[in-house]
Amino acid sequence: MCSYEGAPGRPGVPRRSVLRGAALAAGGALLGGVAGLAAPGAALAMEEPRIYTRSEWGARSPKRAATVLSQAPDLIVVHHTATANSTDYSKSHAAALSRSIQNHHMDTNGWDDTGQHLTISRGGYVMEGRNRSLPAIRAGDHVVGAHTADHNSHTVGIENEGTYTSAEPTRELLSALIETCAWLCLVYGLSPSSAIVGHRDFNATSCPGDSLYAMLPRLRTDVGARLRSLEARLVLRDEADLPEEHLPTYPRVPVDERAVEFYHGPALGSGES
Repeated sequence: MCSYEGAPGRPGVPRRSVLRGAALAAGGALLGGVAGLAAPGAALAMEEPRIYTRSEWGARSPKRAATVLSQAPDLIVVHHTATANSTDYSKSHAAALSRSIQNHHMDTNGWDDTGQHLTISRGGYVMEGRNRSLPAIRAGDHVVGAHTADHNSHTVGIENEGTYTSAEPTRELLSALIETCAWLCLVYGLSPSSAIVGHRDFNATSCPGDSLYAMLPRLRTDVGARLRSLEARLVLRDEADLPEEHLPTYPRVPVDERAVEFYHGPALGSGES
């Protein structure tokens, strides 16, 4: 398995989001224990990853504006894009990938816009996905996406470029994924040990592939270590705080799932659009 280091962060997390995570209701998990921890303000050291906006990668206008909920999601769903494991690690390729995903979601699937909130390329570039996603995350709110059937109202979807049935993601992608998940956990007050899940935990799909799925325990550990490195006293929600209908159901992984570019399992449930 790859060993990997976090990529450097960039623009800072809003103080409102930090305090939101630090002031969650009692019953959440205290990250890192009590001894030797700093005040919540120390969490300001956590910087937002460099996320390229929709205008920077050349997104089309959506058919209609995404719905923004004034509430935090409670889970981060890891996907793969079910595309080739490209060796083009450039920013221009990452932008082209985001455009291709959006075109597929809008023109082939008939959706309002691209379905996921964030996309990470094999070169480690993080791209904003569905319209309004980045401002909503920064505000501690949630854009309803189209990436995990019947659970889009309470989950953030991250698509990772490639197909990971057997191959492993690049070091650059994994580093960016760690930083991105740590930032989301900080903004939303989520415990990485329970909040980071795979698409197959909810829907009958192989996504995010056997290889990447097997790496999720390591991802949770590395995200937790990244948060502990902030030496911040944060009260984080854990699985005990989730309503039953939000919990993973772990359906059987299909053995005959269709292998089509960009398809990686059910994304919309009944009543979702």
